[in-house]
Amino acid sequence: MSCGPSVSIIIPAYNEERIIRRCVSAALEQTVPADEVIVVDNRSTDGTRAIVEQLMAERPQGTLRLLRQDTEQGLVPTRNAGLDAATGDILGRIDADSILEPDWVERVVSGFADPEVMGVTGPVHYYDMPLRRLGLKADDSLRRFALRAASGRYHFLFGSNMALRASAWAVLRREACRDEDDELHEDIDLSVHMAQRGMLVRYVPELVAGMSARRLDDSPRAYRSYVDRFERTYRAHSVREPVLRIPMVIFLSIYFPAKLIRLLHTAQGAGERSASKG
Repeated sequence: MSCGPSVSIIIPAYNEERIIRRCVSAALEQTVPADEVIVVDNRSTDGTRAIVEQLMAERPQGTLRLLRQDTEQGLVPTRNAGLDAATGDILGRIDADSILEPDWVERVVSGFADPEVMGVTGPVHYYDMPLRRLGLKADDSLRRFALRAASGRYHFLFGSNMALRASAWAVLRREACRDEDDELHEDIDLSVHMAQRGMLVRYVPELVAGMSARRLDDSPRAYRSYVDRFERTYRAHSVREPVLRIPMVIFLSIYFPAKLIRLLHTAQGAGERSASKG
């Protein structure tokens, strides 16, 4: 267990059998171990729960927990169930396709060394795309730009790579939008509520996680709807700064070239695997 504040990592999951083992294993195999890793399954119909149960059997220390959230379908109620059930002083929150760097917990604890800090977040690289280091640099640059564009008013959390103080969540859980219609970016929503409360969020460039670029597999229409969540979230909170829309333009402009690169990268990987078997 860690010597500093206790750390919980919460992973909402729905039909994630392809990636959940890697995600959970990375969360468990840290230079400074988390005190608990909680997978919250939301009505999965595939092998997600069975894989987590197998991992629990392989690690009888009790660090890994599996919860079920069957009351509602959706990320927000599933996220909330995990955050509510966590016992740590610091609540890490990642996605089921996040692959944490081995020093992630260590970096999180360092990020909260200042008692005024209520949340931390960091950049990501895309582990299923080529040029990962370049991708990390680009992601870091985009997030720094967003911070400057917000002029200190908003420090946006990133749901694939973030953590909150439990004391902050105790306040936010009563205020964060439920988003029953699944229209918003829940991490931006949480960020806006933190800003309204004057809660300090710190961006930590060294707090790195990998994530999948599988969003590029969406159809153009579905991808556009995903990007439009930014605008819907801003409108819901009367966030009017035009400069904060620039990331939307960037995400839309890279869709087709990035999708082509991903297709070529995937095809190359499949070819290499086939050749190795031959």
